[in-house]
Amino acid sequence: MSLDLPSFSDPVTEAQGCFRAVLDAMAHPGRIVAAGLGLRSPPPLDPAAAASLLTLADAATPLWIENDPQGASEWLTFHCGASFVPLAAARFVWARDLPNLSGLDDGSDEAPEASATVILQVPVLGTGHRFRLTGPGLKAPTDFAVDGLPADFVMRWRANHGRFPRGIDLILTVGTALAALPRSVVVAEG
Repeated sequence: MSLDLPSFSDPVTEAQGCFRAVLDAMAHPGRIVAAGLGLRSPPPLDPAAAASLLTLADAATPLWIENDPQGASEWLTFHCGASFVPLAAARFVWARDLPNLSGLDDGSDEAPEASATVILQVPVLGTGHRFRLTGPGLKAPTDFAVDGLPADFVMRWRANHGRFPRGIDLILTVGTALAALPRSVVVAEG
């Protein structure tokens, strides 16, 4: 049972460390940072995804989890008070397949920060399909490699980026590593 798995061993310090890692990744699109080191996460969550959710989700930030046959949602509710809603109403979305970004809450012109963030668990970060990133947080165009994004990702991201300042932010995780693509970054084929 997933409730038997502990959360962070030092919740305050580890949540603060994970929050800094997520902020660093958002501020530097495509940079791979460590998160969830030492965390035993319930399947199907990898440690970086679990740490991100423990850090960012609570009772006031509705969450949606893709196909949760092994009880990760119970673990998150127990450890951080997460509440679960339908996909279109979620502020945080965890998935292994990128959902339709246009079907998620992209905030409003008055409150773009109220949009959803997708935490996408991928098979590989740092190698695989190459993308070229440009935009805020990058001094020069940056190459970024990841496997697990759909073939039409660039087109889907272009539509998401076109709604700026509204739009969806993306956190990619694998094992104890994460990288981020904020809605402000431009993604092209590498």
